[in-house]
Amino acid sequence: SHALAAAARALTLLSQCDSFYLGGVVAEAASSRNVDKMLSSKNPTIQRLLGVTGEMGTSLGLSDDFMVDVIKQVGNYEEVYNRHLGPGGINIPRGPNKLWNEGGLLYPMAFR
Repeated sequence: SHALAAAARALTLLSQCDSFYLGGVVAEAASSRNVDKMLSSKNPTIQRLLGVTGEMGTSLGLSDDFMVDVIKQVGNYEEVYNRHLGPGGINIPRGPNKLWNEGGLLYPMAFR
């Protein structure tokens, strides 16, 4: 599908700085269930991530809202973790793989 191709291309283009990973972590506020609602968020980081503001996608040869498609089809970091490593997978507690404000070690930089 178009979104998965965009995700693969973004992953390839961004692998040097792990921005795709950061996008998934920053996106924990936006999930596959609420991403459409989050398009009206006033949070500037969420606006950039979802392509409401800025031209992140354009600079990568993608649509600016490419992360909306990625989040809808793949999920955010929490959803991916839970599906493969957490309760839906091999059931490893998330522990240090939580966001810093939830007691974990993940502290994502702003998605720019």
